[in-house]
Amino acid sequence: MAHITLLGDSIFDNKSYVGANGKDVITHLREFLPDDWQAILCAVDGNVVENVSGQLLKAPPETTHFFISVGGNDAIMNADILGMKANSSAEVFDVLSNRASDFEFQYREMLKKVLSRNLPTAVCTIYYPRFPDPVLQKIAVAALSSFNDVIIRQATLNGIPILDLRLICSENDDYANEIEPSSKGGEKIAGKILEVMKNHNFSNKRPSIYF
Repeated sequence: MAHITLLGDSIFDNKSYVGANGKDVITHLREFLPDDWQAILCAVDGNVVENVSGQLLKAPPETTHFFISVGGNDAIMNADILGMKANSSAEVFDVLSNRASDFEFQYREMLKKVLSRNLPTAVCTIYYPRFPDPVLQKIAVAALSSFNDVIIRQATLNGIPILDLRLICSENDDYANEIEPSSKGGEKIAGKILEVMKNHNFSNKRPSIYF
């Protein structure tokens, strides 16, 4: 019997954003799973990478698989880069590089703690926002590339699968607002988690991207 534990932020803990009649990720996932499989939500809306270690302590001992979606709030905390005034593009890239390096340290340490449980683990990229201002949207997508590069690199180095949410949640109605998944988006995410569970060979330690 598989027991999936979801760690991270509001990408998984999106109940507050789907409305009274909408379903969040964990509800969709539980409906998709075979009868003898279970899933639990330890992810918390608003949490950042450093909070995952605390979530890990609450993971039930029967956990067989971890899925992690975190980093979006870390990126939001660095949103000042989007409006940064600089004398040259080199200044902006220097600041972005430093922020990404800090994020990589935190993400690497987080992943190390999760993987110390010696259980199959998968991670998610940070999906693109849906800002109505096309210029802001373009800048945000470009800046997020540095954070997603960290996630993909760390997953690759550790040989774990990646759910690329940038491609999974690719339509406007996959979003409840500018940055949160809707019931439809949550359904897509849950379906992809199930696909990874059924198709990925965690024992070969080869990273694969699911989208």
